[in-house]
Amino acid sequence: MQENKVKNEDILLHCCCAPCSTTCIEELIDDGYNIILWFSNDNIYPKEENEKRFAELIKLARFHNLKVIRNSYDHDKWLAAVSGLENEKEGGERCSICFDYNLNITHKKALELGIKYFTTTLTVSRYKNSLKIFEVGNKYSGFVEKNFKKKNGYARSIKLSKDLNLYRQKYCGCEFSLRDALLFEKQRAEKSKNI
Repeated sequence: MQENKVKNEDILLHCCCAPCSTTCIEELIDDGYNIILWFSNDNIYPKEENEKRFAELIKLARFHNLKVIRNSYDHDKWLAAVSGLENEKEGGERCSICFDYNLNITHKKALELGIKYFTTTLTVSRYKNSLKIFEVGNKYSGFVEKNFKKKNGYARSIKLSKDLNLYRQKYCGCEFSLRDALLFEKQRAEKSKNI
């Protein structure tokens, strides 16, 4: 389903974290949706990080007076889904499988709850390919294409995160993105020492 204005329709919003959710919530409210936040992120590692991100989402939900639903955490199931793709670079095939994994679960939850529409906060990140996410999401009925990067969405999410004092993580979520982020930081530090 393409972006459009609605009136009082429920939408299930898959939330990867509170910072990414900030501007998405604003835009969906502006579009006329009644938002239910959905935290289902088996990809996030370690479990303590998953807990921390959920706690921050609760803080954001309270600010907007929104309902949050949480899925049980099963990192082993996610690892099995991306098995063999551990060495893929960020943004590669592993990420596409991860998008499908999370959007499939979100679609099933929306159907279970009788919610006609669903979407994801993943498109707000400048590190995520929105077209890839749309391609995956459009496999499922009720998916709403929202490119939350538009209208300076990413920059706005950073500002809102600061304003609301939300924890902002430095990697997407899985141990492989954490590995890549740490490697990038190490290379950057070494480069700055050599200047």
